[in-house]
Amino acid sequence: MRIKAEKISAAVAQLCIEANRMLPDDVCAALAKAAETEESPVGRQMLSSLMENARIARTEQMPICQDTGMAVVFVELGQELKVEGDLYEAINAGVAKGYTDGYLRKSVVRHPLDRVNTGDNTPPLTSSN
Repeated sequence: MRIKAEKISAAVAQLCIEANRMLPDDVCAALAKAAETEESPVGRQMLSSLMENARIARTEQMPICQDTGMAVVFVELGQELKVEGDLYEAINAGVAKGYTDGYLRKSVVRHPLDRVNTGDNTPPLTSSN
């Protein structure tokens, strides 16, 4: 089986946007359950704020948090899968597109000492096996 690098880039871009805008349903359910059992009024208010923020992020297509962090990509490829193109270049291109098209905060620097921002949140941390 073959897959084009461009298809990987497109999937990574979409996932970068979704991961920053949509809290998974099980996490939303866990927040709601925690709010029901929380005894502290301040704790309940904080949980309520988190749930409201997640709702707004999903409906308004905005990041859940203003600091969208650094992308971490875990890759598992089957033995029979062949990538047409460079896998890591495809992942980098997808992260750059996702963070640019999704208007996500770019916070990655090229080198920790000179602190020059890469402008597209690349490179991501990538782990594959």
